[in-house]
Amino acid sequence: MRVTLNEGGTPLIRSLNMGTSVGLNRLHVKFEGLNPTGSFKDRGMTVTVSRAKSIGAKVLVCASTGNTAASLAAYAARARMLSVVALPAGRVAAGKLTQAVVYGSRVLRVAGGFDEALALAMKVSSEVKGVYLVNSLNPYRIEGQKTVAYEIYEQLGRTVPDCVVLPVGNAGNISAAWRGFKELFEWGIARSLPRMIGVQAEGASPIARAVALGADRVSPWETPETVASAIRIGNPVSWRKALGAIRDSEGTAVTVTDDEILAARNNLAKLEGVFAEPASAAPIAALTHLKEYLSKSDKVVCIATGNGLKDQGSVDVDIDKTPTVSDVASFKTALAL
Repeated sequence: MRVTLNEGGTPLIRSLNMGTSVGLNRLHVKFEGLNPTGSFKDRGMTVTVSRAKSIGAKVLVCASTGNTAASLAAYAARARMLSVVALPAGRVAAGKLTQAVVYGSRVLRVAGGFDEALALAMKVSSEVKGVYLVNSLNPYRIEGQKTVAYEIYEQLGRTVPDCVVLPVGNAGNISAAWRGFKELFEWGIARSLPRMIGVQAEGASPIARAVALGADRVSPWETPETVASAIRIGNPVSWRKALGAIRDSEGTAVTVTDDEILAARNNLAKLEGVFAEPASAAPIAALTHLKEYLSKSDKVVCIATGNGLKDQGSVDVDIDKTPTVSDVASFKTALAL
């Protein structure tokens, strides 16, 4: 049984304004926030839940900073299966938690961060019969997520970008996209491969630090902290695959501050009309750090992984401070502000 919500087919948006400000003539944004539950997670979840359904799994479980929980809950509902999501207590954006609840998932709070939640979910799935783990260490998740590479290739007119820049948290997505591009190349469909650039927040950057140090392993961070909750992960389970993708592609990994992330989120919305959650704006924020790495003519794709409506708490909006109008005169006065 194929469990689907018609995921994928998200737009690749040519930057008309931001590209020139960072010295790039061919900048694009792949807006994964227009998937059914508002994030790239849906690409992998359709394959994973379909597989779980086919083998007779009884309960689907995940640990999540929010997006995986929302996606699992929706696809489990579609499949008429029970889903349980383990979330770090007080560390999940309200919009994502709301999605999981509305879709009917059983929500459990775990003391600690994402890493503690994942460790518990892994333990339960290994010890309790019929419980199926859907986090990105599940190979079926990667098989679904790699399709973003196929789409980018087609949307660019059957060409491969020079660089793909994307946020890195648990690190499954960068390795999935790299797998997709490698397959296109190995099958003789594409003639080149992109450089993969991972972006992490300064307060949660174990992979970027390992790349900077030339290390073969990632040292876990005990207390990761960033406003970008989707990448607030200190011990990424797919670190080995991520390092491989970065090094095999001759790419790199960089860090950005929370202030840079929020500024990029606002600029992306105001200059291009794309409202992305903070983690999704990290690749945009990273462009100013990559000026020596990228040339003006490079074809660059930034992947915006989630929709900004999922994390409205990070937006400073006070409706009471906006002007009140009651007639044409007051409207005209407001226009002059």
